[in-house]
Amino acid sequence: MRQKTSTTKVLISSAKMAVATFSSRILGLVREQAIAAIFGASGLTDAFQIAYRIPNMLRDLFAEGAFSSAFVPTFTGVRIKNEKLAKGLLWSMAVLLLLITGALSTLIIIYAPEIIMLLTNEVFNSDAARLNITIQLVRLMAPFLVLISLAALFMGTLNTLKVFFVPSFAPALFNVAMIACIFLLPERLKIWGHHPILSLGIGVLIGGFVQMVVQLPALFKKGYGPQGPFTLVSTESKLILNRLGIGTVGIAATQINVIVTTILATGTIVGAVSWLTFAFRLFQFPVGILSVSIAGSNLVHFSDAWKSGKKEEAIKLLETSYFLSFFTIVPAMALLFALSKESVHLVFERGAFDYQDTLMTNTALKYYLIGLPFYGLYKIFAPTFFTLDRPKVPVKISMFSIFCNIIFCVWLTPKYGFWILALGTSLSMVLNSTLQAIFLKKYLEIEWSFFFRIRILKVVISGLVAYAATLQLSKYLFNYSDSFMIKMSSFCLVGLLGAASYGVSLLILGEGKSLKKIIKKK
Repeated sequence: MRQKTSTTKVLISSAKMAVATFSSRILGLVREQAIAAIFGASGLTDAFQIAYRIPNMLRDLFAEGAFSSAFVPTFTGVRIKNEKLAKGLLWSMAVLLLLITGALSTLIIIYAPEIIMLLTNEVFNSDAARLNITIQLVRLMAPFLVLISLAALFMGTLNTLKVFFVPSFAPALFNVAMIACIFLLPERLKIWGHHPILSLGIGVLIGGFVQMVVQLPALFKKGYGPQGPFTLVSTESKLILNRLGIGTVGIAATQINVIVTTILATGTIVGAVSWLTFAFRLFQFPVGILSVSIAGSNLVHFSDAWKSGKKEEAIKLLETSYFLSFFTIVPAMALLFALSKESVHLVFERGAFDYQDTLMTNTALKYYLIGLPFYGLYKIFAPTFFTLDRPKVPVKISMFSIFCNIIFCVWLTPKYGFWILALGTSLSMVLNSTLQAIFLKKYLEIEWSFFFRIRILKVVISGLVAYAATLQLSKYLFNYSDSFMIKMSSFCLVGLLGAASYGVSLLILGEGKSLKKIIKKK
């Protein structure tokens, strides 16, 4: 049988992840719609968003950031040499994660008041009832860190075993659990003497458990059930923990950034934290479906090729992932930028979420979208350094980018308002991905032409065409006074026509072969 090309490998695995992730993102938007409709962009919603950021900050380390980047290349290398050792490594890391995150969760529960005081300012803390609810939510959601960390470990393992759909679909079940709790629990909590907003915290906890457990059958089917006996602290687990420690520095810088921006947001206007959060959810929709799927596929295949000594194939895989990210994320950016207000209106504007909330969320979304393509590249480039045994490079780059962002936001937010925080995030992503590209050129010994292909320029031009076409079409076809179904139909029609204009532009510019290959494989 003919060996699959690098493009085909990345396309097939990315497509599987994208289909599953699409379900998760749709349900994620439904979840945010439910929160916006029932609780609005209120002070209590801000309380949940702030409380949820605490386990989320640590999740970036143990579930999505440094841990995944450290584990997958190491696990891949061990599995190539000895699969039995790889099985033992999986469960030794599971026990170590359980111990570490369990201890951290306990500390969060004990020191919840102090943590909240650190994350907020006197404006937020002046409302004693809201402050108390925030502390309750922090303590309620603390164990989520344990559950989501184990879920990420199982996901990384399954991806390495070339199982992409199940782990990518697991977050969809997290959203299902949250949505169920949002609709079923508020009234019951009132009857039981608790605040309805606690339903969100309960949903997070149940959702994390479901996301972890649902992956176990696929893991067991591959023969990676609990192994015993195994060495709890082996050479490989030490290597992972060492790289995790290096990543911790970068994540710590990121979380300092989160803390500073949260304090700045709470000091501007009530609702700012929620506006930024809702805008970022829409921003993450194309990133989660497209860039994250491509990045996850790239990490697995790039690590496999690099650890097997196939340097040229590894570089080709990275180039394919880089182009695919731009190829798919640029039109998504163009369409979402042209339809940003319409998107916020359709997704969130109902119940307690009013027109003013739509305007503020739309403002934040547009500034986030400036950095969308670069955020996608960051997701691909950063884990690559761990496979290259250069884990300190992305950490140092992140620290520098975050330092610049904090200076930018502290300087300008008091003068211009909350939207500066969204713009600062975008500019830091531009700086981050640019610096990563410079260092990848050095370590992979590639030419600048690797990053500046003429086809990238064609994609950018086609994206501008799609933006202009979509913007004009929306003026004629979308009417805010129509019924929801008519507005949704108009929105979809405008989006499809905008996407078609992108495809036609690519055909005219001579990229028809690439477009045909993408459509055929997906």
